[in-house]
Amino acid sequence: MQSMEEMLKAAQAAAENIQKQMNEAQVKLDSVEVEGRSGGGLVTIRATAKGRILGVAIDDSLMQPSEKQILEDLITAAFNDARDKADRASNEEMQKMQSGLGLPPGFKLPGM
Repeated sequence: MQSMEEMLKAAQAAAENIQKQMNEAQVKLDSVEVEGRSGGGLVTIRATAKGRILGVAIDDSLMQPSEKQILEDLITAAFNDARDKADRASNEEMQKMQSGLGLPPGFKLPGM
């Protein structure tokens, strides 16, 4: 039978391992790239799964003062598309990490 001290050491080691894997997952998320698009590809936003914006591409046909409102709407839509894809990629990576830790499905780690 383990002593209380041995159980606490084991719990501390497990917590440190989870923290290390969460940090590694966060780094990985910042290297996973997603692309949000709108207007049939007239506006493209590149972002990381962590939500950092990497770039914006706008088709030349939208670069007219009369298209300003349409352009603003398409940029907003492309950002939202990139954000949705980043969230999905992030959730997939976190699910992989949690299953790798042997946690039960649906178990939520703090900060996730």
